[in-house]
Amino acid sequence: MQPDRAVREPSGPSGTLRRLRSGLVALAVVVGAGTAGYVGFGLTPLDALYQTVVTVSTVGFGTTSTFGAGEKVFTIGLILAGVGTAAYTFSLLIETFVEGYLRDTFGRRRMEHRIRQMHGHVILCGWGRVGRSIATHLKTAPADLVVVDTSLERLATVDAPFVAGDATDEGILLAAGIDRARVLITALNTDADNLYVTLTSRSMAPDLFIVSRAASEAAVAKLLRAGADRVVNPQDLGGARMAALAVQPHVAEFLDVVMHDGSLEFRLEQIDVPAGSPMVGQSLRGARVHAHTGALVLALRHPGEDFRTNPPPEAIVEDGDVLVVIGNATQIAALRDLADGTIRFDPST
Repeated sequence: MQPDRAVREPSGPSGTLRRLRSGLVALAVVVGAGTAGYVGFGLTPLDALYQTVVTVSTVGFGTTSTFGAGEKVFTIGLILAGVGTAAYTFSLLIETFVEGYLRDTFGRRRMEHRIRQMHGHVILCGWGRVGRSIATHLKTAPADLVVVDTSLERLATVDAPFVAGDATDEGILLAAGIDRARVLITALNTDADNLYVTLTSRSMAPDLFIVSRAASEAAVAKLLRAGADRVVNPQDLGGARMAALAVQPHVAEFLDVVMHDGSLEFRLEQIDVPAGSPMVGQSLRGARVHAHTGALVLALRHPGEDFRTNPPPEAIVEDGDVLVVIGNATQIAALRDLADGTIRFDPST
């Protein structure tokens, strides 16, 4: 048994606030008791309160009337009980303000420094129900996240760097590192706000990949014209998923598991083929993707074209292609290294 743990004061901001509340209660009790005592000795309530405050605060302005022996003894007791209580409470009050100010100041500076060091991160505008769901699914992605929202109360629940402010403001987007970001997701509540953020972001970062939320079908075309690379209507996606679960529940469940759940060994991911990759100019058969990595290519997409699902072995890999593959973590990592040129292969083997 360790009795010291049972009586130890909590540390940190919550412990300081708890001690401050206790100190204020104790000070109020002392002031109330002192005022009542002086009223009992014949002072008016105002004079009694004044005398109590002067005594407890050790200001020493003097007494409001001539004290007899009883009043003097009572005052001595009030000094012994009240001065220490007042000093303790005032010190806690100063500690609370200073601690809170310093914590907020240094915490904000650390966060700003962390955001300035980010490159290729994801900016998420909007921390509502959709935004929180997006962040949950982004946890498995190899990218940092910066959240932008106007509500400090909502941002207090964010487990990532954040910027408090209006996402339609260029200064706020710059503070979130839009000039170094890879993706921006705007998941605000209204189509008008998402449209404005899309327009602003596209003008500030022409190469940024922008995903925008749409609340209505009419907004989809406008968001695409404004510069969004992809537009998502959460209601339509939810309806499509529920319909798939009703008609093909096992297929829908399998896709959910391989995309988001992580309970299966196999994952469904995309592999980008950069310029200069040793795979460029090779057919899938010539590159021997499955033989060298074990991953299966489910779809191939040339830049600006539609997906070729279940591509034939003769399909040629080109610069900027995207491969949609399935495999375990080791197989996908090996294929990514193959595409990046980290590992070389001999097509003749």
